[in-house]
Amino acid sequence: MKYLQRISVLLLICTSFLLAKPTIYILATGGTIAGSGDSEIKSSYSAGAVTVDKLIAAVPSINDIAVIKGEQISSIGSQEMNNKVWLRLAKRVNELLANKDVDGIVITHGTDTMEESAYFLHLTAKSKKPIVFVGAMRSGTSMSADGPMNLYNAVNVAINKESIGKGVLVVMNEDIHSAREVTKSITTAVQTFVSPNAGRIGSVFYGNVEYFMQPVKAHTVNSEFDISKLEDLPRVDILFAHPEDSSIFVEAAVNASAKGIIHAGMGNGNLFPSTQKALSKAVEDGVVVVRSSRVPNGATTLEGEVNDKEFGFIAANSLNAQKARVLLMLGLTKTNDLKELQKLFLKY
Repeated sequence: MKYLQRISVLLLICTSFLLAKPTIYILATGGTIAGSGDSEIKSSYSAGAVTVDKLIAAVPSINDIAVIKGEQISSIGSQEMNNKVWLRLAKRVNELLANKDVDGIVITHGTDTMEESAYFLHLTAKSKKPIVFVGAMRSGTSMSADGPMNLYNAVNVAINKESIGKGVLVVMNEDIHSAREVTKSITTAVQTFVSPNAGRIGSVFYGNVEYFMQPVKAHTVNSEFDISKLEDLPRVDILFAHPEDSSIFVEAAVNASAKGIIHAGMGNGNLFPSTQKALSKAVEDGVVVVRSSRVPNGATTLEGEVNDKEFGFIAANSLNAQKARVLLMLGLTKTNDLKELQKLFLKY
């Protein structure tokens, strides 16, 4: 009899283990997904007005697939995103994922700067566990709001075993993107996020996850960046090239004590002559200059029309200007050596 009782207890334990749901933390930062407006047919709304508890309550089905816990990191529109919030978020993500009882993180975020925040975590998170950014293009009070389904899909991606080791992911409108590649491409449309150089890495349809590709650039546990003791990041500004460009913006950045400048150049990172001269002088004054491009696809290559060795410039490779800024800020926490910084842009 005792033998049968022991077998029953073991079976109960095994069944409980098999039926145990993964634990997912939803960290809310604000954004349109947490927006609220006065009318379902008007575009105006207040971003970040809805708390994480209400976001979770709006999608009760996620409680059927995971143990959901929520935390409010910030309540801002992502146009207000800043270094302090990035560091707070990254430190909390690392703290949570170091806990063996936490299986993944979903971060709700505004779409305006989601690509930068996701890439920042892609470089600073220290876990193979899934980290998924998600947002919405329509506020929760809009007709046909896209937030609830996006959140449901994001949680499904976070609990999927195939998401492990893929770095930080962005889930929007049934697509799964790598944080390094994704960018916002349309100001208002629901289908705004694309990965122009590499393509999406997977899809998620009503919670059904399928992957097509694996990110290959270094990230997360293979990243050398440590933000655990940082309280702020070096100042890096972005300048946008155009005909009849002026040196005054370069000079303004230098006078504002910028440690680095990202130049979103024309074509393959090309510069207007007066700007090129001003940036070369900035390098002589100790400012790191990275050539990126205002063109949405392709790479800014070394030694094109611009002699990078002569002027002391760094080429951004296939990172757009906003992500080049993220990488340079982190790179400058480690080194000012131009050769070493260029290696980072080829590695990450």
